[in-house]
Amino acid sequence: MTTNNVDTQLELIAHLYRRAGFGATPSEMDDVSGMGYKEIVDRLMTFDKMDFVPEDMICRFHKDQSDLRGAPAGGANWIYRMVMTNNPLREKMCLFWHRVFATASTKLIQNRVVINQIDMFRRHGMGSFDNLLLELSRDPAMIMWLDNQDNHGANINENYGREILELFAMGVGNYSEEDIKETARAFTGWSVVNPEYMSIKMRNNTARPYGYMSWQFEYDDEDHDHSEKTILGQTGNWNGEDAIRIICEQQATAEYIARHLYHFFVEDELPVPQWPHEGPRDPKAIKILTEAYFDSDHSIKAMMEAMFNSDFFKDEKVRYARIKSPAEMVVGTMRLAGPIEIPSDDTYYAQAVCGNMGQALLRPPSVEGWQGGSEWINTGAYVERINFATRVLNDPSKVGVRDIIDRIKTGNIDGMMTSDELVDNCLKVMGPISLLQSTSVRLKEYASKYDDFDLTIGQSDSFDKAALAVIQLIVSTQEYQTA
Repeated sequence: MTTNNVDTQLELIAHLYRRAGFGATPSEMDDVSGMGYKEIVDRLMTFDKMDFVPEDMICRFHKDQSDLRGAPAGGANWIYRMVMTNNPLREKMCLFWHRVFATASTKLIQNRVVINQIDMFRRHGMGSFDNLLLELSRDPAMIMWLDNQDNHGANINENYGREILELFAMGVGNYSEEDIKETARAFTGWSVVNPEYMSIKMRNNTARPYGYMSWQFEYDDEDHDHSEKTILGQTGNWNGEDAIRIICEQQATAEYIARHLYHFFVEDELPVPQWPHEGPRDPKAIKILTEAYFDSDHSIKAMMEAMFNSDFFKDEKVRYARIKSPAEMVVGTMRLAGPIEIPSDDTYYAQAVCGNMGQALLRPPSVEGWQGGSEWINTGAYVERINFATRVLNDPSKVGVRDIIDRIKTGNIDGMMTSDELVDNCLKVMGPISLLQSTSVRLKEYASKYDDFDLTIGQSDSFDKAALAVIQLIVSTQEYQTA
């Protein structure tokens, strides 16, 4: 399939980093040099501490990114976090849950409440699914997004009861309309403090040093329906916590979350609305993940460990089988280009580009989120992808780009390099990336217009120009745009 000779272990590690993060930078590959695959998985899944975010510098240089008033500021703030993180899997999990539990700032006055929800995903996104659903049900962004502040004991609102069953946990066809009503009754009284007054305060245009205020969760026992309820066949005087327990005990829940994980981390599945009618691509993989769910008291981390260490994840046929979401492609490219010491205009450009490609961060199109897969690609979006990647990686003064070129330059010990070796070294340093043979041949045909390089006699400028040209073509390939 491929023509570039890359160590199979390095290929596997690069595959892991594309899925468990945003692709490995050369320095990240250096950091795990000599480590075994399972050891690397364990390292990626260990979050020792939260990332340092220079809030004072954000406030100083980009006040709007600090107070999170407008939509661009919220997306730019998160992109900065994703580019700079030392825990790429944690941010990748935030992207995953943002897609499943889609909540949009368009209905929520300002971005602070959704950014707070993303931070909740950082803290709880790898724990038990029960606890995550509990935190989600208490999350002010979700409460206001799905109108649970209007869900009263004497007059229920079914929105959240419906979506927690249909979109968040079980999938269509695994519950009844009566289950929706009973679940909604269980969540009566789950609201926010003084929603009308706080909504007025949250529209206040006074800039605050570290962001706008937000709603706070409040449980009103007097507004809760304390009567008996039957949810998914279990009867009792249930509250929201009981509803979550019952939901998380279901086989359908385990299979639904397993399929979402497979869809996001392994291989593009059919769009979610088709799942009730079409089985999973790999039923055995779903079974493995489902068993991990029940064997670990519903631990998402355990499911992730089972997935990353599985034969189906390591299988070569699933490599490059996922189209990168716009955010994945944008963030991965920016991480290759090098760090952003303080938030810059680059983060605003990046969030705008994500929107142009079809993924406006913090603003999913509906409660169903983004379907992903082939829906990420159309003529306009692909041109936008290529233009972004080539622009970001076209500046040899950027720390990461300079590092890539220097590593390519030193790929041959004797200082001599043919055009074919230039292509192979670029692919190795930038991934490693394995291209289809036909793509590799054409890339080397293009590179052949450059003469062989003798780097011992000072050809740095001409080499830099050739390396940048090859890099531009690599980021335009199908393989770079997939994971």
